This record gives sequence, C-alpha cells and structure tokens, in this order.
Amino acid sequence: MTGNEAIARGAYEAGVRVCSAYPGTPSTEIFENLPQYNDSLYCEWAPNEKVAAEVAYGASIAGVRALCAMKHVGVNVAADPIFTAAYNGVGKGFVIVSADDPSMHSSQNEQDNRHYARAAKIAMVEPADSQECLDFMKAAYEISEKFDIPVMLRTTTRVSHSKSLVTLGERTEHPTEEYVKNIKKNVASPANALVNHPKLEKNLAALEEYACTSPLNTVEMNGTKVGVITASIAYHHAKDAFPADTSFLKLGITFPLPMALIRDFASKVEKLYIIEELDGYMEGEIKAAGIDCIGKELIGNMYELNPQIIEEKVFGKKPEFKNLTVKAAPRPPALCAGCPHRGFFYAISKQKNVIVSGDIGCYTLGSAQPFNAVDSVVCMGGGFSVGMGMAKALEAKGENKKVFGIMGDSTFFHSGMTGAAEIVYNNGNIIPVVLDNSITGMTGHQDNPGSGHNLRGEIATSIKIEKVLEAYGYENIYIVDPLDLKAMEDAIKGAMASEKRAAIITRRPCLLIKRIKHDIQLCVTDEEKCIGCKKCLKVGCPALMIKDGKCKIDANQCVGCTVCAQDCPVNAISRKEK
Repeated sequence: MTGNEAIARGAYEAGVRVCSAYPGTPSTEIFENLPQYNDSLYCEWAPNEKVAAEVAYGASIAGVRALCAMKHVGVNVAADPIFTAAYNGVGKGFVIVSADDPSMHSSQNEQDNRHYARAAKIAMVEPADSQECLDFMKAAYEISEKFDIPVMLRTTTRVSHSKSLVTLGERTEHPTEEYVKNIKKNVASPANALVNHPKLEKNLAALEEYACTSPLNTVEMNGTKVGVITASIAYHHAKDAFPADTSFLKLGITFPLPMALIRDFASKVEKLYIIEELDGYMEGEIKAAGIDCIGKELIGNMYELNPQIIEEKVFGKKPEFKNLTVKAAPRPPALCAGCPHRGFFYAISKQKNVIVSGDIGCYTLGSAQPFNAVDSVVCMGGGFSVGMGMAKALEAKGENKKVFGIMGDSTFFHSGMTGAAEIVYNNGNIIPVVLDNSITGMTGHQDNPGSGHNLRGEIATSIKIEKVLEAYGYENIYIVDPLDLKAMEDAIKGAMASEKRAAIITRRPCLLIKRIKHDIQLCVTDEEKCIGCKKCLKVGCPALMIKDGKCKIDANQCVGCTVCAQDCPVNAISRKEK
C-alpha cells in the first residue's frame, strides 16, 4: 500500500465514522480510498479545509471518531477551528492529517507543519512507512481520547506516495453514547477558554510523560560513539547513510517531544546528530533543553532529504555523477491539449493594458510561455482578493489598467466567494473570471459543489456559479465556451466596456472527466496552404510542432479543440473528416 492508502485503511480499522477533507497533493488519495468502506463510515469532499476540520470536529463532539485531511497549506485555512479544538478538547477521537510537501513538488511553499502542532498545542505523530501509517492512525485515536486532545498525523510526500508491505487488521467498532450537552467544554467563550487552557497544559504534560514509554518511540542501541535522533522518512534516509554501529532514537510522537527519553538516549552516546527534513524543529527544542547536538548547521533547512545529502554533509562523501551524452529535452509543464483554459489565456494575452491576478490550479500555467498572461499567484482564493488590492493600488496611483481576477470552479467554492463579495462591496475595478471546467482538475478530478456528484458517487445538488454572482450583485455575467475564440474575446471586451458590474464564467468540462462523452475529432494541416508563419504555436498546444517549415499536428495528442484552426491566418488547419 501507499502511505495514503494505509491511512485510509487505518481510519477504517480504528472505527472512524465521519471523514471530511478537501483534496490537495500529497493527501488526496486518502479520501479517494475511503468510499470502499462506505458501509462503515461517511466520507465527503468539503468546500475547503476549514469546513472539513469543522465537520470532523463536530462529529467528534457529537460522539464518534472523526477524521479530516489536507495538504500542508490547507492547515493554514483550517487553523482557526484546530487551535480552538485544542482548548475545548474532543468527544471521541479527532485526527487531522497534514501532508507536507518538501521540495514543493506540487505546492507554493514547503512550510514545516510540525510547528503547527506546537503552536496549536495538539499532539503530533509521524509515521515513517505505510505500515506505520496504518498503525499510527489507530494509535492517534487512542491518544486523542486518552488525553482529550486533537492529534495531527503528519506525513510528507515520500511517506504518502511510497509503497511498502502492510499487514491488515479488522475494524474495531466503538460503542456510541447519547449526546450530552456540555457548554463549559464545547462553547469556546473567553470564560470557558480561561478554564480550559490549564486543563490542556496538564494534558500535554501527561502526554509527554506517556511519550517517554510509548511504543511509537523506539530506541535502537548499536553502539555508543554516534547517536541519531530522527523521525518520519528522515529515519530511513539516516539508516542508509550512517554506519551500522550507529544508535537511533526514532520518534513517532514528535509533539510533545519526550524530553526524558531524549535526555537518556543522549547520555549514552558520545556524539549526537539530529536528522530531520526542513526546519530544525526537534533540534531547537533539544538544544533549548541543554542537550548538545549537531543538526542544521550541516543538513540545511530546504528541500527533501536523501541519503546522499546526509553522506555528503555529515561524512564528506561526494556523490558520484555520470555525464550523459544525450541531454533530455526540456519539458516545461503545459496545459493539456484541448484544455478549455487555453482559449481564455490566449484571448486575454492579446489584450493590452490589463493585469491578471491568478490562483492555485491548472490555470497557474497561464503564467508560462507562450501566454505569459498571469501577473500574480498567491493562494487559494487570492485570484479575486489579491486582484482587488492591485486594482485599488493602481487606482491610487492613477494608472489606467483593468484587472482580471481568475480562479477555477472548485476554488470559487473553496475561498473565492468572499473575494467576489469583496469586489462588489468595496466597488473594485476588477472583473472576476471563473474558469469552470466542472471538476477539481489539478489534484486529479475530485468533485466539488458545482460538479453534480459527491465523493460517495451519489448525484448531488449542483450549485450554479452564476446564481451566486447574481445574488452578490453582478449584473452583466458573460457565460462563454472558452474554446470559441471569438466568443471569448467578445466576452472579455464586453466585460471591460460594461458600465454595470460584470463577471465572466468560462464553461467547458475538462476533457479528462471520464463520465462525460467528449466529441473527439482530430485536426489536420493542409501543408499546401500552410505558410509556416508559426502563429499556431502561440496557442501553446503540446500537439503542435513545426517540422520542415510546416505545422504538424501530433495525432496522439490532438483532441480537435480547433483553437489553432480558429487562429490560423490562411485556414490551413481543419478538423479531419470522420
């Protein structure tokens, strides 16, 4: 199993009843593997991570074990309820999965969410392989209920996506109890929080004492010269890099750190290393406790760790490289052939004196060549609200530029609606654009409140984006097929010229949605008509190339969207007859 598959199995075996998440790599597959257990638990895609945390925590308060999951930046969105849940405590076990992404394989930063556990004062466990993902999930619920505390189960990309052998167990059902109102525990008023905080500190002290003898933390004494304290995937890297006579303290509970155990281990070795990815989270705590150790001055605090880095930084062993005689061709990421977003970006790239505030999704690629159409990308939902700030700044400086804020349909439901309200409420000179491809595309086609289906495969109410915008006060809403270039350009010009509040919705399903039957009819080039002007390449389609001075279309990639054909000045491209 992958780590994510094992986490899902662990939730099932732990007797979890309610699960809520928002998709985000590297956490997505956890919830994609939960519907197979539909007979035993409820699972859903929530509109965003904050809602997911609140749904799961509400289920915990009401008396069932609950799970929420998200990628590392999703915890930023969910932080509000998580911090408060620590003070209130739990009903039944409440676990938050944070999947971190060192080296930013699919993320805008590589924040180290171990700091969140410490800041929020919640317990944290870190599995190092798939078997531990399953086992630690079950242990996390025991810890949550024993110490009346939420538990963060933190993984990284390598733990989430690597595969290892897993021994399965059986599901353990937990008896449910009738819900009993408990205002002092569950109502986070200042007066109740004042009483709950000391209780939380007492629970954390008891949890640290428990961690010192917990089987989740293991000691491997192989010698007394060198000792390594490590956790998660860094444990495996360190095992590969250090010699056989190295002793290890592998921590599974990493907040609170078991200082008595750490101090005892440190006393048994002559030299102590702390091997951890990203920040010196453990090292800082251990040094603050007066324990001499070596860590980030050698390893550094950026990017994924691997055995070669440890061997080079700790032992001075340089990795061996072979020079390849043939260099791989550069393959920058690009919008898929037939992607509906291509029509919008090609049309907007032709406009002068405009600024495009972008967002997190496939459409981030609108910033790449050949479009170069996106000016900023910050966070989910920032397409509208960051764009609003840019518009207000331009207005203050007297610069005559029109701002477009863009985001996808899933992002609109995630955190875009508040930005859309901000634009209307504070009279922003910005046109919001929702690129509606009927799915959550970037993370692998998960449904959202506008797609008409839910995680359990059931038909769901499809919320209409135009109805939401209309309710907010947008009067001119242009709904357009973005692969119709003339209609797309007319919509952009119409919105820019509109004296009433305008918005644009580009609507065409992603071609990779399996349940939709798409009209696939390939495009071909008439080489006698082609003049080799290369204008077709400006649409940025990976199916197009120039060979022998003429446009060629790769039949293995083309889907017949006709964007290139619509822009060919000599009509040399057309759909192939069936």
